[in-house]
Amino acid sequence: MKSTLKNFLADERGATAIEYGLIAAGIALAIITVINGLGARLNTKFTSISTALK
Repeated sequence: MKSTLKNFLADERGATAIEYGLIAAGIALAIITVINGLGARLNTKFTSISTALK
């Protein structure tokens, strides 16, 4: 029983998976932020072009 608990506490595979998940979430958040800012700028630009064409 003692060795099973010791092996469980020494196992770091779950911690590594969580770390990779956090890294992936951070990268996704950065991509979403960049695309959101780019979309806002494109919306402003297309609105300006539409107004100029009227």
